[in-house]
Amino acid sequence: MASINWTYEAEQWLQNIHAYIAIDSPKTASQVVVGIYKKAQILKDFPEIGYHYRTEPEGDIRILLYGHYRIAYLIKDQQQIDVLGVFHGAMVIENYLKAGLSEWDSVEDDEACADL
Repeated sequence: MASINWTYEAEQWLQNIHAYIAIDSPKTASQVVVGIYKKAQILKDFPEIGYHYRTEPEGDIRILLYGHYRIAYLIKDQQQIDVLGVFHGAMVIENYLKAGLSEWDSVEDDEACADL
């Protein structure tokens, strides 16, 4: 079973998604963010379930779909996955996923939704 680490950027995306949706509905905002978080948990057992996006020196970047959102993650090895960001489907993901992923900070999986 792989461990999931959420990068600082991914955690910020979750918080921004929550804040945006909460303007109209705090309950829905929480449901969406929890849904994204729960969907990402499948990566622990099935890290290659998302479609291949590109290969970096650090590993393969893959995309897992959840509703209108794309969860971008890096498979460093079969035991470690870094969630890089959560992007709405209307966004041009290439504008946000930068090269040189080794500089991205990560937080433990359990900390990712702690503030929501």
